[in-house]
Amino acid sequence: MSDRNPADGDDASTDSVSTAEGRGDQTPRPSRASAGMPTWGLVLKLLVLAAVNGAFLAGLPTMLENQWWTGLAVAAMAVILLDWAYLTKKNIPAKYLVPGTIFALAFQVVPVVYSGYISLTNSSISHRLSEQQAIDNLTSRVSNVPGTTLYQLAILDDDGELAFYLIDDTDEDFLGTTEGLEPLTDDRVETDADGDVIAVDDFVVLGLGDLADRQDEVLALEVPTDDGAIRATTFSSAAVYESLYSYDEATGLLTNNDTGVVYEPIEGQFTAADGSTLDPGWQIFIGFDNYVRVFTNDAIRGPFLQVLIWNYVFAIGSVALTFGVGLALAIALNHPGMRGQKIYRALLVIPYALPSFMTALVWAGMLNQEFGVINKLLGADIPWLRDPTLAKVSVLMVNTWLGFPYMFLVCTGALQAIPDEMKEASYVDGASPRQTFRRIVMPMLMIAVAPLLIASFAFNFNNFNVIYLLNQGGPPIEGAATPAGHTDILISYTYRLAFESGSGAQWGFASAIAVLIFLMVASVSAISFRRTRALEEIV
Repeated sequence: MSDRNPADGDDASTDSVSTAEGRGDQTPRPSRASAGMPTWGLVLKLLVLAAVNGAFLAGLPTMLENQWWTGLAVAAMAVILLDWAYLTKKNIPAKYLVPGTIFALAFQVVPVVYSGYISLTNSSISHRLSEQQAIDNLTSRVSNVPGTTLYQLAILDDDGELAFYLIDDTDEDFLGTTEGLEPLTDDRVETDADGDVIAVDDFVVLGLGDLADRQDEVLALEVPTDDGAIRATTFSSAAVYESLYSYDEATGLLTNNDTGVVYEPIEGQFTAADGSTLDPGWQIFIGFDNYVRVFTNDAIRGPFLQVLIWNYVFAIGSVALTFGVGLALAIALNHPGMRGQKIYRALLVIPYALPSFMTALVWAGMLNQEFGVINKLLGADIPWLRDPTLAKVSVLMVNTWLGFPYMFLVCTGALQAIPDEMKEASYVDGASPRQTFRRIVMPMLMIAVAPLLIASFAFNFNNFNVIYLLNQGGPPIEGAATPAGHTDILISYTYRLAFESGSGAQWGFASAIAVLIFLMVASVSAISFRRTRALEEIV
């Protein structure tokens, strides 16, 4: 038995702890950070910042060469902000706000602003250059000078410098360089045993293999003469060409050197007195002409209004049908006495799990009038996708089949979140099941579902996949000046204007339609979200 006093032991223990703590304060254990060892997070951060800065430096010469000062300033500011946010230990909120703001500007604000700008121009497949680029393109065009000599040709090379060895119709030899045409004497021409020319002075004749690699250089080479410029027509022949058009900077007029027709610049295109125009034109600012054209041109206004009305019918109808079917199935499968709920729910989700683009193509085949399985099962010849009315019904039917599983899942979750006590209390107060659903279940369900219905409306308002893959927006509207179909919605109509227009892609006009789509969807969404706030006051 020890004579040690417990109190003394406690004091000793306390003293030892205090000593250890004091020793720990004086000589703290070194950590990785204090030892200067970088963590993986730091290394990863520096690598990402290095990649961002490297990408900026790699693109810097191109931006300087093209004098893209706006892009250069924006890119430089973004890189500086990212470096400042992540290379300082303070400003923690900036580490989240800066990249988020940059991505929001790059992928949301800039596309909207740029689309708005393009909608105020005449941008199209024929008007995508600047005026100077269009002039350079037209004046670079050449035509063969009638009655001039056709030459036999061999391509020569001297340390990267190309030249022509030419033989005219009198068998006279010439050396053609960018300096001009020079007659040759026999002592300057070297031939092989078969009499084929292999060299001229220091120039060597190129073989077909070498010519294929330098085709662009060969076609660009011109030998100036008094009649025009000698250019290669093939690798073995050449002819005299002259510029097809000449431009007068003083008057701004373009003249066809062959016909003498004079073209003046009118609305971004060189136009002759008879109204004929030359392509390419150039992009100019035209203000709100594209928007005015939508509502004032009779050939455009009618089809556009048809597309607009159907767009709203399609979006609202799709939301109503998918929500109605999804809610009905959710209520049926939410009954506690329902057997096999998990199996039924898994089966109902299948349309939602399949890729929509693949499903739309499958439905297009099933609804085919001649070969579709639906007509074969019915023993009928129904034009599901060719008749304007039936095509709209078919589109709504397919979109309902694709969309109801999403609403079914949402409504199932919302119904299960409603407390049973509230429904039981309503029954105690004498409410019928129908009254309980209308006065209690439905309002509480809409609090959770209303924002999703608004999002579904916005999605279906721009549901390109179903419309385009099912029947390309057809059947076409007769008499329309622009490509428009009876089941086209504004997004598919815009796509066809931009990329499938028979008169050439009209990017400016399509951008105007895109801006109108944005304004309509934004307005409907803002109003709807404001209205849904009233639902929250119920609870």
